[in-house]
Amino acid sequence: MRSVNYGSIPNLISSYDHKELLTIFRKMCMTRYFELELIKAVKDERVTYQVYLSLGQESISAAMSSAIRNYQVFAQHRCHAIYLALGGSPEKLRDELLGLPSGTSRGRSGSNCIQCHENGITMYGHHGLIGENVPLAVGAALGNNRPTVCFFGDGAAEEDYVFASIGYAITHKLPVLFVCEDNNLSILTPIKDRRSWSLTSVANAIGMLAIDITDDPWSILYNTRNLITQLPAFMNIYTCRSNWHSGVGVDGPLEWDRWSIVKEQLNMLGLQKEIQTIENDIHMEMEKLWVE
Repeated sequence: MRSVNYGSIPNLISSYDHKELLTIFRKMCMTRYFELELIKAVKDERVTYQVYLSLGQESISAAMSSAIRNYQVFAQHRCHAIYLALGGSPEKLRDELLGLPSGTSRGRSGSNCIQCHENGITMYGHHGLIGENVPLAVGAALGNNRPTVCFFGDGAAEEDYVFASIGYAITHKLPVLFVCEDNNLSILTPIKDRRSWSLTSVANAIGMLAIDITDDPWSILYNTRNLITQLPAFMNIYTCRSNWHSGVGVDGPLEWDRWSIVKEQLNMLGLQKEIQTIENDIHMEMEKLWVE
């Protein structure tokens, strides 16, 4: 069941201090305004190949990032938000997208293979074969026993090696948090036209703690902190991508707009001035970044 409030905990936002709330909002702003400037760069033909945008899904990694410090992260192809929320350099991400040697992979990986191995971040880039980051994450956790987070989409989860790898993680009690960013689309095909089973039902059936929640950042952070004490575990997060699977076109009206919901919630806490300042500062910073 997909809905704007599915699995969210009422009034949970009031349990966080304002500094933590504003940190999450700042990270959401960073992704949002980076991506909006990237869209302009694509339309101006400064970026001339396909991009995979995180707009609409930015709350997930913004919320999780504070709970997974020092984890090794295996990102999916839609990874800009993950990289930025972990503290990756916007300049290096821009340069990668521009194909410059100062980029995250010396300008050779493009949008879907962003990685980072500096400033305390261990993020492995996707390499294009959908879902294969799941067995890679499991293998890494087996090899070094480091806490690991693996992100993938609801379409990637249907690849045959994904649940085989999850089963292996269960058998060997590996410290992996599996996160499905479930935007209900495999390119353009919704789940109802692809399968009749749910990811969490299968994960539960093979012995893994698994939950469905919506992309409410406060509930994501709460559940992440709970699940990382019980690894391996699985979190399926309902979300809405704003743009095409690949490219900068718009899919159509969103099922819900998490960005606007978060701003409204923070306004209701009396943080209007703080969030407006953060938004204006990040907007200006990203504009300047892309004109340099």
